[in-house]
Amino acid sequence: MSVRQALSWKQLGTMTRWTKDYENGPTCAQSRLRLFGQSESSIRVKLYRDNHAWCPYCQKVWLFLEEKRIPYSIGKVTMFCYGRKENWYLQKVRSGMLPAVELDGRIITESDDILAELEHAFGPLGERMANITPLRRLERQLFGAWCQWLCRPARSVKDEARNKRAFEEVLAEVDRTLRQTSGPYFLQDFSLADVIFIPYVERMLASLYYYKGFNMKDASPAIARWFAALETRETYLGTQSDAHTHCHDLPPQMGGCYENGEPEQQLCKRRVDQGPWDNLPDCNYSQPQDAVEEALARTLKHREKLIAANCVTDKEKVDEALRCALTTLTAGSGNPCTVQDADMAVALTYIKDRVNVPRDMSIWAARRLRSALAETAAPVGPVKAPPIPFEDRYDQQPAQFN
Repeated sequence: MSVRQALSWKQLGTMTRWTKDYENGPTCAQSRLRLFGQSESSIRVKLYRDNHAWCPYCQKVWLFLEEKRIPYSIGKVTMFCYGRKENWYLQKVRSGMLPAVELDGRIITESDDILAELEHAFGPLGERMANITPLRRLERQLFGAWCQWLCRPARSVKDEARNKRAFEEVLAEVDRTLRQTSGPYFLQDFSLADVIFIPYVERMLASLYYYKGFNMKDASPAIARWFAALETRETYLGTQSDAHTHCHDLPPQMGGCYENGEPEQQLCKRRVDQGPWDNLPDCNYSQPQDAVEEALARTLKHREKLIAANCVTDKEKVDEALRCALTTLTAGSGNPCTVQDADMAVALTYIKDRVNVPRDMSIWAARRLRSALAETAAPVGPVKAPPIPFEDRYDQQPAQFN
């Protein structure tokens, strides 16, 4: 039983009026149609991307369309590591790979080919792709050094140090390149060069903090300045994921990610998994005023599915625990509704570990929800919920939460 009485679903439903203009408003992972004030008849593009809004190659294309304000529709597809690929998509793209774009009725795959075709049809985003080959090559060098350090188990302390040093050398070159312009971006203004770097540098920032105790923003002031500039752009904020999502979604995609086991790394890992989440390096902008309302609205929309999919079989307990956590969420700090039942605490921990950014909600909304879930379950003490899978993420059931 909860110490402070949980609000009813009806009461909770009166506490948010959070809405989004999915078609014409800021970039949003839940959109199915983007018009930018134009009519549906102007649409020439359909983007096929993952249900999670997580795929790094999809993010590149998504950002290009948003920055150029090209009207498009969205078809959402399950990534291989999250479940079975939809048959209707396999009929369009036999490989099932993402992203894909249908441009004037023609299917195009591979993110770089898609960007080239979109550039040809709608004009460049800053500098043309053909003119930024050295920057594209630098991004691939950074990607390779990251993979070597993160995804290859070191055989010795010396190997670990060598892999770290190799990454730092390429990162230093990226830092020098960014400092060659007077602004924060890779070229004088935001451009395709930034779009190409964004997806994997965002994932590097999260994963190296979690698995290696390494903060890229501390190591590269220019990278920190770049991220700060990105976080002033609504387009980026709408596609941006958080450290928890990246750190647990990467291993199935990358074939594994390896901890170095050092004390600083273990501390960083605990921060990502257990909080507090507000000072993680994954984002540095202030909490929006509507973060709590967004978290409440998005949870209310999917509450029946959240309860049904929970690992705890007693759904009445899950129902009460979730209402209690949302009561904590809306009550503000220092006035929690807590649970004393171990099953309820497990149910809340299971949900906390599976909040997905940006599919479910934005970073700050997820921070507020995770904090409320943890605070509500805290009196029970440490509990063990089913672990987050490392080989796949079939626990996510992504198609249910769009």
